[in-house]
Amino acid sequence: MHNHQQNRIGRLAAAAAALAAAVLCACAGPASAPAQTVPEYVFTYAENQAADYPTALGAQRFAELVEERTGGRIVINVYTDSVSGDEPSVIEQLQFGGIDFARISVMSLGDSVPKLNVLQLPYLYRDRDHMWQVLDSEIGDEFLAALGGTGLVGLSWYDAGARHFYNDVRPVQTLEDLAGLRIRVASSQLMYDMVRALGATPVTVTYDEVYSALETGAIDGAENNWPSYESKQHWEVAPYITLDAHNRIPELQLCAQSTWNRLSEDDRAVITACARESALYERELWAEVEAAAREKLERDGGCTVTELGDAELARFREAVQPLYDEYAVGYEDLVARIAAVGQ
Repeated sequence: MHNHQQNRIGRLAAAAAALAAAVLCACAGPASAPAQTVPEYVFTYAENQAADYPTALGAQRFAELVEERTGGRIVINVYTDSVSGDEPSVIEQLQFGGIDFARISVMSLGDSVPKLNVLQLPYLYRDRDHMWQVLDSEIGDEFLAALGGTGLVGLSWYDAGARHFYNDVRPVQTLEDLAGLRIRVASSQLMYDMVRALGATPVTVTYDEVYSALETGAIDGAENNWPSYESKQHWEVAPYITLDAHNRIPELQLCAQSTWNRLSEDDRAVITACARESALYERELWAEVEAAAREKLERDGGCTVTELGDAELARFREAVQPLYDEYAVGYEDLVARIAAVGQ
């Protein structure tokens, strides 16, 4: 029995040695493989949208560019569909170094970085071009710099489109047409106050419940961008949409400060350049998706689309001016600088 046990132990030891040798060979790879194919860094990137959404495709392009330009030395794995958690959770994980990169809405950062609330002010921009002129200028860099001390590093701006009002009662062609309509808003005091300033009644409903709330008459309308209006089928129960573009709230590509601190100056420069290049790609994708959603719903959805003239839009802008007195306190000069861009 003793000899049998010794033989068995010997066989196990030999098997273990053979397995270890095999693992070492596998790790070493072919003798001809270049050393730089082994990544120096493997990073994580959190994205809460589906893999085919513009922001997710932009994140994937960012990862591809970084890997290509570092010769495979830096690899970034993109995790979509909120597998890393919701935006508040992802921000926390970035701050503690549990996630390396992420794409986050400015709406999720306003509480910790009050300056970013300026970018959520209604009717801040004349149009889409004006927004990008602002964000691609030194003003945009100032907003990124405002993240200093939060454990986050801002890399680039992503598009999330313009938000419009839609409802199931009537076309909104004038400010008076909004009066009395019960409009769903997200859990945001600024959005709540904006809807109220425009004469409608704000109602807080979770995003997933908007369709049923419209269907049952718990609310008369809501507000969002074209792709969301189309993908969530809100157009089926709220066919009147008014293109007032009351908000153009951008998104941010972020890096964890702890991750940033590990990188050399050269690597930081490469990552920043790739992030900004991927942002241009994401903007193109967003414009295509937005146009496709509008075309589809105008052609096949039976939607009534109202575009406000300059004079009427000026009335909408005037109605929300009290919000600037409340939410832009201390940033009046910044708001004036934004308004002056491109003039």
